[in-house]
Amino acid sequence: MMGCEPSDQDQLFVYRIYLEERVRNNHPLRKIKELIDFSFIYEEVSDTYGENGNVSVPPPVILKLMLLLILYNVRSERELMETLPERLDWLWFLGYTLDSSIPDHSVLSKARKRWGEEAFRRFFEQVVSQSVNAGLVDGSKLFIDASLIDANASNNSVVNTQSLTRYLKKGYAELEQRLSECATGDKPRSDVNRRLVSTTDPDASIVRQGGKPDLTYKTHRAVDPASEIITAVDVTPGAVNEAHRMLPLIEAHETNTGTAVKTVVADSMYGTIENYLALHGKEIRAHIPFLKKTHETGGHKAEIFPEEAFTYDPVTDTLLCPQGKRLHKRTFHLDRQSTEYIGSRKDCSPCPLRARCTKNKLGRTVHRHLHKDTLDVMYAQAKSLQSKEDLATRKHLMERSFARGTRYGFDHARWRRLWRVTIQELLTATVQNIKVLIGAVLTPTKGVRAHSLRETITLGACSSSGRPATLVCSLHSCVRHLLQ
Repeated sequence: MMGCEPSDQDQLFVYRIYLEERVRNNHPLRKIKELIDFSFIYEEVSDTYGENGNVSVPPPVILKLMLLLILYNVRSERELMETLPERLDWLWFLGYTLDSSIPDHSVLSKARKRWGEEAFRRFFEQVVSQSVNAGLVDGSKLFIDASLIDANASNNSVVNTQSLTRYLKKGYAELEQRLSECATGDKPRSDVNRRLVSTTDPDASIVRQGGKPDLTYKTHRAVDPASEIITAVDVTPGAVNEAHRMLPLIEAHETNTGTAVKTVVADSMYGTIENYLALHGKEIRAHIPFLKKTHETGGHKAEIFPEEAFTYDPVTDTLLCPQGKRLHKRTFHLDRQSTEYIGSRKDCSPCPLRARCTKNKLGRTVHRHLHKDTLDVMYAQAKSLQSKEDLATRKHLMERSFARGTRYGFDHARWRRLWRVTIQELLTATVQNIKVLIGAVLTPTKGVRAHSLRETITLGACSSSGRPATLVCSLHSCVRHLLQ
């Protein structure tokens, strides 16, 4: 007999609606709820709430909502709250029921402003610590790289701070306040970014990419190769040189993992003299191509003798050129911490190798760093076979980390200002780490809910009767349904 479609009239009463039974056994949110403890946020943000007034949405619920926003790459908080009543799995994850009142979307933006980025950094650090305890982090070798994030601002919002007279209108006071706030920041800015500022997002900086300038931020990541856990993150304006953020990332990694770094792997952008000397002082091997060597292999410099072709004589404090002539000390550059040596015009003019050495009429000049011997040791490490293997691994490992982040919209800023973009990157990195953590620690049990499994273990341990533990659990479940 053919069935008929029922009318669109809801039942007056609905019985036995239990969200626990509506979420599948291997649902990602079930794994997250079982593995991640969100209650730590109570203590973390307790000082941001008063003792009187209206009762707020519980902080763990707010943190879970922020996690859902990133995990499912929802476009906005407003859309998240509009979709929430339609998603039984989200309601179950938040501890809500079908008749629970849904918070207003403004709750999330107010909580971000009240908590600040430190609360979300603490969440990220807790997941990293949990990954360490699960044996997913080795800690001794660290891969570092950076990637640009498109700012949530139009290029049309960029103004020239040196010619603001045409912006004298009603909104000028607000504009001047934004620019003054930007000027007091502690992040270094290039000449262009000191002159040109976005009125929409003053923290974003102008970076030329793909042939046109764009407003960007830059995320810096440290990844452990054992299970590709992100152990440290940092967000800066896009114009900040990534080489300046290497040491803070190493310190954050060691703090979060409790393990000392022995080897750092990064591309040539991190291969500065300052970084080499700093790593040598920390007794860390640098598998990083020397930035200066990279520049010397291109252009007209590729056709002349490099500085390594000149031999240093410590007795006479001179350099011997490939032709056997001496270059004598000329001056010491304090800012560069290097000594400049120059050959005489008498020796360089008739030299048969002059075309491959210099085009300077006065003769060839060579700079020797004050810590040249130390740099030679670090440079030898960068050219080792192990370094080449690590650099080949780094290319795929870091690209994979950022590619996975695009699933959660990491490459486009959801909000404006640096501290908000930092929160977005912390949540994105936390989600990526959670995905690795639940995949390695939790193995779904087919046909058994995680909640029921815990009930079986708990009731079986405390049962004093001679009945099997599973039978006790089944009776307990029946009684529970009858009482609902």
